[in-house]
Amino acid sequence: MRILISNDDGFDAQGIKILVQNLSKEHEVVVVAPNENKSASSSSLTLDRPLQPVEIKKNFYSVDATPSDCVHLALSGLLDEAFDLVVTGINFGPNLGDDVVYSGTVAGAIEGRFLGLPSLAISLASWQGKHFETAGIIAKKLLTQITHAQLSHDTILNVNVPDVPLADIQGFQTTRLGKRHQSEKSVPDKDDASKFWIGENGAQADNGVGTDFHAIANNYVSVTPLQIDLTKYNEIDTVSTWLETIK
Repeated sequence: MRILISNDDGFDAQGIKILVQNLSKEHEVVVVAPNENKSASSSSLTLDRPLQPVEIKKNFYSVDATPSDCVHLALSGLLDEAFDLVVTGINFGPNLGDDVVYSGTVAGAIEGRFLGLPSLAISLASWQGKHFETAGIIAKKLLTQITHAQLSHDTILNVNVPDVPLADIQGFQTTRLGKRHQSEKSVPDKDDASKFWIGENGAQADNGVGTDFHAIANNYVSVTPLQIDLTKYNEIDTVSTWLETIK
């Protein structure tokens, strides 16, 4: 396959290097990635200035842009060749539960799906970052079989890999997103109390059997199918009834 690779940690991050090393063994890969860390950029696009891709080497581009920018640019103007798949990662840190709302890694995969390609986001689900190679091998295994997956046109796969040696991986689990408690409070800057740092993610709230949190805690690779449609269909009638009362 011909695969477009991007991330949100930047083109020089360890995770994307490991991903390229593993996927390029069997596939043709092209990298278009941010020039620096763009974590938690979600699906933001840069619309107030033009984007300048820099070719670091053959089939490897750096852009002062978000992950969504990079994927959008690669698929709709920068590169003439067609792609079969978009893969984003390997993210340094988990993208579990509510994290997917903020994640630039997941957003890059969503942008790929917006533009008509099967897409997969992969993260090393730990802030230790010890076993990127495990995640690289897992990504290669998944892609070997992805052509056999009968997925609908609007599905994105969110993959989280335990930060353990490959021998300790217990297998794969199809999961749903868990949930976190409310995030921690914003923290004043130590040097200037008029400035604030955004608070850390909340602790796990819904982490029972079947969730991505539970799979990771038990050393399983979590594979969660995501959809773009955010409509809450079971509330449509409720909202319609409410609107009828407005005069």
